Amino acid sequence: MFEKFLKRTNWTDIVISMLFVILGGLLIIRPSETMSVISTFLGMVLFIMGLLKLVDYFTSKDKEDYLLTFALVAVVLGVIVLACADVITGIFRVALGIWIIVSGIRNFQTSLVWKDVKSKLWTITVLCALLMIVAGIVILVSTTLAIRIVGITIVVYAILDIVARTIFIKKVQDYLDK
Repeated sequence: MFEKFLKRTNWTDIVISMLFVILGGLLIIRPSETMSVISTFLGMVLFIMGLLKLVDYFTSKDKEDYLLTFALVAVVLGVIVLACADVITGIFRVALGIWIIVSGIRNFQTSLVWKDVKSKLWTITVLCALLMIVAGIVILVSTTLAIRIVGITIVVYAILDIVARTIFIKKVQDYLDK
């Protein structure tokens, strides 16, 4: 049962990484347009979600204060995101950098487990994890680099994550048998 859970979780991570490859490719090919679309989409989602929650609040019999608060915050955030696309790009870059660093650290920890299992592939996984951590740091530190560099880093991260997850799926049984 635990083996199925681990494999299913890793396949989900691989699909997410494939989506990151697509996002990174779009950032490389059309950086400004992609960031504009992402910011506009995020702003519209927040705004519409807030409006729907406002309708829920005013049409429900029970007036829940948290629902009104959530609705107003979502509407305001949606307007801010739509109006401040440049700020969103910076927030996106920081969030993405942190996510990549955390994923790299997680993969690094997993590779140390593979070392204990005596897997020959653990050194490749350590290298991939370290490259992921470096990629996340580059995204965080590089405020003046072009969005294309972020796109390239996203693609590299996603490919490294796919490689690490694939190795993990293949080695899960060895680890569980230990």
